[in-house]
Amino acid sequence: MRAAESSPAPGRPATGGPPRPEGLLDVLNVAAVVLDEDGRVMLWSPQAEELFGYTADEALGRFAGRLMVHERDLDQVIDLFARVMAGEGSWAGVFPVRHKDGGTRLVEFRNMRLEDSRKGVYALGLATDQATVRQAERDLALSTRLISQSPIGLAVVDTDLRYVTVNPALELINCLPAAEHVGLSVREAVPFLDAEAIESAMREVLTTGTPIIDREFAGRTPADPEREHVWSVSFYRLEAPDRKVLGVATSVVDVTERHHATAEAARARQRLAVVADASIRIGTTLDLDQTARELADVSVPELADVAAVDVLDSILRGRAAAAAVDEGSAVFRALALASAYPTDATRAADPPGEVARYDADRLVTRCVNTGRPVRVPHVAAEDLIRIARSPEAAAQLADAGLHSYLAVPLIARGEVLGALDLKRTRNPEPFTADDETLAGELAARAAVCIDNARWYQQARDTGLTLQRSLLPQRPPNPPGLEIAYRYQPAQAADEVGGDWFDVIPLIGDKTALVVGDVMGSGISAAATMGQLRTATRTLAELDLDPAQVLHHLDRLTDRMEQTITTCIHAVYDPHGATCLISSAGHLPPVLLRPGRPPELLDLPTGAPLGVGDVPFDTTTVALNPGDALVLYTDGLVETRDRAIDERLETLVALLARPLRSLEETCDMLLRSLRHPGNHDDVALLIARVVAPGQ
Repeated sequence: MRAAESSPAPGRPATGGPPRPEGLLDVLNVAAVVLDEDGRVMLWSPQAEELFGYTADEALGRFAGRLMVHERDLDQVIDLFARVMAGEGSWAGVFPVRHKDGGTRLVEFRNMRLEDSRKGVYALGLATDQATVRQAERDLALSTRLISQSPIGLAVVDTDLRYVTVNPALELINCLPAAEHVGLSVREAVPFLDAEAIESAMREVLTTGTPIIDREFAGRTPADPEREHVWSVSFYRLEAPDRKVLGVATSVVDVTERHHATAEAARARQRLAVVADASIRIGTTLDLDQTARELADVSVPELADVAAVDVLDSILRGRAAAAAVDEGSAVFRALALASAYPTDATRAADPPGEVARYDADRLVTRCVNTGRPVRVPHVAAEDLIRIARSPEAAAQLADAGLHSYLAVPLIARGEVLGALDLKRTRNPEPFTADDETLAGELAARAAVCIDNARWYQQARDTGLTLQRSLLPQRPPNPPGLEIAYRYQPAQAADEVGGDWFDVIPLIGDKTALVVGDVMGSGISAAATMGQLRTATRTLAELDLDPAQVLHHLDRLTDRMEQTITTCIHAVYDPHGATCLISSAGHLPPVLLRPGRPPELLDLPTGAPLGVGDVPFDTTTVALNPGDALVLYTDGLVETRDRAIDERLETLVALLARPLRSLEETCDMLLRSLRHPGNHDDVALLIARVVAPGQ
C-alpha cells in the first residue's frame, strides 16, 4: 500500500483511464469493500457506508489506509495488505477502524485476494461490527446445537451471467476449480442446484439493483451425493463509479447444519414452552382432582388431542401400590379427561370419578405395572382393544381416527401412582421419542403434585377426624344458660387447625366456657389442642379462679415445644348472676344486653399461653337474664386485607341487629364474616342467660 500523499483524487485510478469496477457485496448484513492493487477503494457496499460512515462517493478512489486506519496502525495495515496481494493467504481478525465521525470501532474482517478474468488482482474485505458478530453468536447459542461458521463462497458474474471471479471457498462448495468456473454459466457450473431460479434472481438484481439476501437453495453435490445440502445465496449488483452495471456479486454459505438445527431448535423451544406452562399451571392447589385436571389441560393440544389422567385406586385408599411387575390387573380411578375438540374419543374414555379394573394386556395397565412408558406410534386395528376399555369403545376410537397412542407412568418418590394417557386423532404426526420425553417430564412434575395432594388429603382427613373426636359433642344446656356453637375448618387451604371450644359443668351449678386457639395447623396442632382441652377440663373441675386455670395451663404449655396458644376462660355462676373472665392473649368477647348496643369487653389481655411467667387477671361481669356472651377465635374476624379493629367493628355491628335465636346468630356471623379462601379455622360459642324456670 502506497503513501497517501501519492494517491490520486478520489474516484480515479492511479494511471487514469476508465474507472475501475466498484463492488457491492453484502452477505447477511456484512459490509463488502474491494481495494485495487494500489490500495484504493474500488467497491463499497451500502453496508460499508453504514459501518464506516463514508458514503460510496466519499470512499471510492480514496486510499483506504488514510481513509479508514489511524496513523499508528498504518504500517501494520500496509504489511497485511502486501501479504494478501502477494497471494500469501487471506487475513481474518478484529481491527480498530477509524469511523468518519473520528471515533474508533472494532471491526471483524475477512480479507482475501481476488483475481478476475483479466488477471486483475483485488483485495476483498468483508467486514462487520464486532458487536454485531457477538450478538449473532449469542443468538445462535440459543439453538440446541451451535452452528459452526460456514465458509462464505464469493463470485462475480458479468452481465451475461457468466463467472468472472470465484474465491477458494466457492471452489469447495461447487466442487469445481476457480479457473474452470470462468466463462461458464450457472447451469453449466452448478447443475446440482436450481440454476433457473438462481439465474432469474441474478437478472432481477441486474435490472432493479435491489440485492436479494439469504435465498436458500438445496441440492446434492458431486462430493457428497448421498446428502442434501442447503445453501444461503445472496446477490448484489456491481456498478462502476459512472453507474455502469458490470455484473452481479454472489455470496454462498453452506447452512445445512443451521437449517436442521433451526428446525430442531423450534421443536425444542416448543417443548420448553409446554414445560414452562406446566410449571405454572400444575399444582396450583392441594386438591387432587384439580391437579389431575391441570395435567390433562396442559397436555392438549400441544402434546395430544385427548388426554386422560388415571390413578390407581389403591393409592387413593391410602395403600401402597404393588411392586412393579409385568403381570396382574390394575384397578384405576379416572380423575381427569381433556380434549382439544369434541370427539368420540372422549366418550370412549372412562368418565372422571369412575373406577374400572383392567387386565394386564391393556396398555395402560402395562404402563403402571412396569413403571415405563408405552408408545404405539402407529395404532393398528389389533391395538385398539388393548387401548380401549371395551369393544364398543374401541369402535369409537377407530371412528374418531385414533392413529397414535402414548401412556406414561405417574411416579412420585419411587412409587407408581397411575398414568397419563395420550391419544392423537386429528394431529397427523405420530408420537415420537421426543414426545415421550416431554410427556414424561409433565407426568413427573404432576406426579409429585398429585402425591402431595393425596398425602395432604389423607393427613387432613386424619386431622379432622382427630380434631372432631376431641371437640365436645353437643352439650346439654347448663343451668341458667342457653348455648349455641359452631366449628368450621379452614376453607381455602383445607388446613386442620387447633381451634377449640368447651362447655364444662362445675359444682354449684356453675358453668365454664372456654374458647382457645393453638397456633399452627395439621395433626400436631390438633393433638396439642386435645391435650390443652383435657387439661382445661381437669383444672376447671377443681373450681379454680379462671386466672389460676390459665396460670397452670401456661406452665403446662411452656413445657410443650414451640406451642403458643390464646385462650379465654369464663365461669358463669347463675346464683350470683356473675361471670368471671380471664384472657390469655385472646380477642375480647362481645357482651350483648337487651336494649343496649353490643360492646367488646375491656379485659386485661394477658399474654398467650406458652410465653411463661406472665400473670393473668380475672374480671367480674354481671350477667342478667337475656344477656349473652359471644366467644370466638380469630379465624372469624381476621382477614389479610383489612385491619383487625375494622373487622371487630363489623362484628359488633352485625350483633347490633335485632336479636334472633342463637343458632341463627351463629349462622349469620359465619355467613357474613367468613368468605371462600379463609386460611384459618374458627370456633364460635354463644351463651345467653335465661330466666329461672325457662
